[in-house]
Amino acid sequence: MRIKATYYGANGWLIELDQARILIDPWLNGDLTFPPGDWLIKGTLSKEIEVPIDIDFLLLTQGQPDHAHPPTLKKVDKNITVIASKAAGKVVSELGFTNIHTLKPGEIYKNNDLNIQATTGASVPNIENGYIIDSGMGSIYIEPHGFLDKKIKPRNIDLLITPVIDFSLPIAGKFIKGKTVLPKLLKLFNPKTILASTTGGDITFTGIINKLIKVHGSVDDISLFKDTSTSLIIPEPFRKYNFG
Repeated sequence: MRIKATYYGANGWLIELDQARILIDPWLNGDLTFPPGDWLIKGTLSKEIEVPIDIDFLLLTQGQPDHAHPPTLKKVDKNITVIASKAAGKVVSELGFTNIHTLKPGEIYKNNDLNIQATTGASVPNIENGYIIDSGMGSIYIEPHGFLDKKIKPRNIDLLITPVIDFSLPIAGKFIKGKTVLPKLLKLFNPKTILASTTGGDITFTGIINKLIKVHGSVDDISLFKDTSTSLIIPEPFRKYNFG
């Protein structure tokens, strides 16, 4: 396994796998807002950074602004190869990207030794994507809401990028199922390493929804890992992690 991973907070990652540099769900500058306005929920970054250079692929799991963040995407090279869910594909198309590969769950994008397979992700409200990324250097599974595709067959995967705690809202229930899905992920993939995602970074949230969110579990709870050889890492934003 030869993988490098840099966490940008929230859902954002830069993955270096063999010779491929993959930017995932970046929110790097500008505020995060959802319709109908800031009063509902608003996110503000304490530190903004420029879009990384020499990116080979832009990988988007969802079309929601915290995954396909328009202010950030406007600064990305529009000729870059994009692999996206249907909803995210629509966002980047409207922003002027020209090389878009929209994947439905089960479909695969191939480029030399790199295979990116879409899996069934969260319904927010439409079905979005998770991904299994394979190359000769290693394998990665990423799904930002803790929704596991029941059609995935057991296999070994080197690195999982997943939330490890649950978040819920009144009436709507759990919309992030990190703690709930962890036992299933460990059994299904037997991973060497898990990188906790989705809820990290130095970010300030305001608005009505932020006040209603309830958290279940803790990133410090390692009881789920006591009978496994899997390492859990709570990543520091902007630090590069090397595996293999």
